Amino acid sequence: MFALVRRVTLACALSAALATLAACGTTKAPHAGHPAPAKLAAPDRPAPGPARPPTLAPGKGGLTPVFMNGPRTRGKTVALTFDADMTADEGRRAASGEHFDNPALITTLRGLKVPATVFMTGRWADQYPAEARSIGRDPLFEVANHSYSHYAFTGDCYGLPTVSADKMRADVERAYTAIRKAGVPHAMPYFRFPGGCYNRQALRALSGLGVTAVQWDVVSGDAFATDADAVAKQVLDGVKPGSVVVMHCTRSAAPTTERVVRTVVPELRKRGFEFVKVSQLIGETAAHR
Repeated sequence: MFALVRRVTLACALSAALATLAACGTTKAPHAGHPAPAKLAAPDRPAPGPARPPTLAPGKGGLTPVFMNGPRTRGKTVALTFDADMTADEGRRAASGEHFDNPALITTLRGLKVPATVFMTGRWADQYPAEARSIGRDPLFEVANHSYSHYAFTGDCYGLPTVSADKMRADVERAYTAIRKAGVPHAMPYFRFPGGCYNRQALRALSGLGVTAVQWDVVSGDAFATDADAVAKQVLDGVKPGSVVVMHCTRSAAPTTERVVRTVVPELRKRGFEFVKVSQLIGETAAHR
């Protein structure tokens, strides 16, 4: 009987001592041969998502801000951007065999380890969901919004059909929905106007969406080009520190782009340039405004 009482008393004393140690924060470090037990997240607290990507502050009157290039004095960085274009009415052409995607280009970017930003239309994501998902889940790339329809947000924009002012916001939101549906987990809060065409009315229409409109300062000229060397020269002649280069991820409309990348990337690296995503340039710009 006395032995039993003694064991119970010792057990209680040991429990109390351990509780005191825990309260004082004096827990013993795990043995080198045994990893510490994993901490379990509270069941009612979801895992944190990625940090909010950098954006620029709205312009005067709350207008959507416009970004063209990064700082010229913060190192030799350059962002390659690729528009995955497909207009809302081109489904029949895709069904007949026309290629609005460019898998070889994505393979080359991966092989060269070049980070890039892909501005994707919602219609393109609908047409090529597996490719959209593959790009969107690869940390080498970031996916941004290029509208759903690829209709122009102004009149007289390279012959594109136009979207009315009262439908511009809905077109951008529909693109985000299509991109998410394709399996892209985190589309960036960046928007590129179809054709690069915009005006004050378009910037006002997108106010409140929280997006930064992304333009460029280097036109590659790859759209409908057949001379890869000429396109590469135009890029190499135009790039400066902080540049944003616009190219396309569409075989039918830009058949030379993959060859241009294979020429431009090693040459710019030889000149000391580092390839970055648009988000890095926007972050550097926002930090120094």
